[in-house]
This record gives sequence, structure tokens and C-alpha cells, in this order.
Amino acid sequence: MTVDVSVVVVAYNAPEWTARCLDALAGEGRPAASHEVVVVDNASDEPTRRLLTERAAADPSLRVHLSPQNLGFAAACNLAARLAQGRHVLLLNPDAVALPGAVDALLAFLAEDPARGIVGGRVLYPDGSVSLTSCFAQPTLWSWFCYASGLSTAFKRSPLFDPESLGRWDRDSVRDVGVVSGAFLLASRETWEALGGFDEAFFMYCEDADLSARALARGLHPAVTPEAVVVHAGGKSASSRTGKLRMLNRGKAEFARKHWSPARASAGIALLAAGAGLRTAGERALALAGRGGEPVWAPLWRERREWAAGWPADVVAAFRGPAPAAAPAPAAGTAGTAGPAPAPGAVDLREPRPVTG
Repeated sequence: MTVDVSVVVVAYNAPEWTARCLDALAGEGRPAASHEVVVVDNASDEPTRRLLTERAAADPSLRVHLSPQNLGFAAACNLAARLAQGRHVLLLNPDAVALPGAVDALLAFLAEDPARGIVGGRVLYPDGSVSLTSCFAQPTLWSWFCYASGLSTAFKRSPLFDPESLGRWDRDSVRDVGVVSGAFLLASRETWEALGGFDEAFFMYCEDADLSARALARGLHPAVTPEAVVVHAGGKSASSRTGKLRMLNRGKAEFARKHWSPARASAGIALLAAGAGLRTAGERALALAGRGGEPVWAPLWRERREWAAGWPADVVAAFRGPAPAAAPAPAAGTAGTAGPAPAPGAVDLREPRPVTG
């Protein structure tokens, strides 16, 4: 390991926000600690890939791997971590902007108590308001019942009826949590490898809940600090709200099947379906009243048997698309010397000279 921290960014379209993310890491949000930035692009459209290629050519601290397939968030993070050279792995979403001192504050927070294992910070929306997405409580049957019955919507941020939101706490103090969001998450290399990184059975969503659950099972206590702050737009890579919710429900179903007994998992998935049914009924009522828009929940209700299966291997393969048959010869001077060889069809723009602080 040659640097203190490898900042891992998994890009998928949204070139404007990806540029802001990288600009911050090279500018005001640049860590004082020795670091590198490793980007894995998940088969984005041409504007994002062109942006990353140009940035890699101009910045020797930026290492870019252009995947020919959409590997999914979990697998792409794992790949980036294998390519990385840092003593710590910091996951940062491409639509998140690190504010000054954020990375160093997170490193100091983990060093203060390494038994935390996994740590996160405070997340703000672009308008400066607090986002609750930096961390959550672990999901339970009770929290999913509150979702299914509409209690979590009617009583938002209630400690009793919306427990996963962690109540009225504004993420303005240090606190142990059940889940640290993968949008801004730091672990030591030792912890990341001991946990095995993300479980790649989760193509997208809930891989962070799974990682946190496994950390808790090992006696670690994931935590967040308000001293490390990022601005996170959220959802800039999602094609639609329905598409995002469909993948989120798959992730939740995968989590239930992995961590709960078969009976409990079946009950939990039934509650997720009931929640989609309740919200579909609400949409239909609004439509009858002439106040309806494009249906968001109705497709989820119709497809409940599909997403209830979680992320089976054939569905993951379909999302990733066909694997390329062969790798083209790399352009002269673009292949780095660290980490595994690129996958077939990948373009690897790794640079072996990391920033030294």
C-alpha cells in the first residue's frame, strides 16, 4: 500500500456531476493525506467516458478503468478496491462533492476508534439542507410493517413509526448506526478485505446494509461523524423513479433472503409488496380525482413477483449485458502496473503514480 487513502468512484452517466465530484477532489475537497482517486466507469454513455478519458490523460493522480459492461455498484466498487493502492478505501458517489477537510476528518474519525470498522459523515442536499441518507438503522420486520401500512409516511422521522430514519437526529453528532451509506463510506484496507468487500449478489442497493450487518456481526460498531461533510445530489444516475424503486426493492428482498430466516424473509417481502400495493391505490385515487401523473408504484405492484426474487444470477446477467468476446490491444502508455488486468473489452487508463499528499 503506497497511499493513505484510495477514493473510489463508480461512475454511470451524469457527466456533469461526475465532473463536479472529481473537481472537488482535485480542488477544495482535496485531502491533505496522501491519496489517489480510482474511477470505474460502468459502461456509461459516450459523454461520461470521454470526460473520464480526458481527465485521466491530464491528471496523474486519477486512475480510470472503463468497463465494457455495467458491473453493478457492488462489483464495480470491489474492482476499484482491487485496483487501488491505499491503506484505506473511501467510497464516494459520483454525484457527491466532498467539502474541504471531509476526507481527512473521516480518516481521523476512524483512527480515533478503529473498532468502528466502517464510518461515514454528514450529507447535505445541494440547497444546504440535511439529507438523512448518510446512515440508517438496520431493517427489521417492524420497520417494513410501518412502510407497508403507511405509518412511516404518515409519521416521517418518528422513532417508533419510521425507525430506519433514526428519528429526529439531524446527523449533527457522533453516533453508532446500523447502516453506513455506500455513498460516502470509509474502511481500512484490512477491514474491507476481512469483510470481503461488497457482496456482488447485490447488483445495486442494500449492499451497504449487508456490509454493515456483517461488520456488526464481527463486533464492529459502524458510526458517523458530522465533521466529514459531502453534498450529494442523489439519483443522478437513475433513469426513472420507478426504475430506482424496482432495484431498491430487489436489494431489500436480497437482504431479507440472506440475513433472515425463510419465514421471516417471506413475511418481510410480503410487507414490501403490500407497501407497493398501498401506494398504487393512492396513485389511482389521485388519478380518479384528476390529480394523477405518471404512475410510479403501479408497475412495482404488477411486477412484485419478479423483484421479490431479489437479484438472482440470471437477472444480474441481464442487467450487465453480454460480455465482450475479446479485449482490444491497449493504447500505448495507458496500461498501469498495479492491480489485476482489465476485463475483456475494458479500457484501462490506470496511472501508477499516485498523489503523495
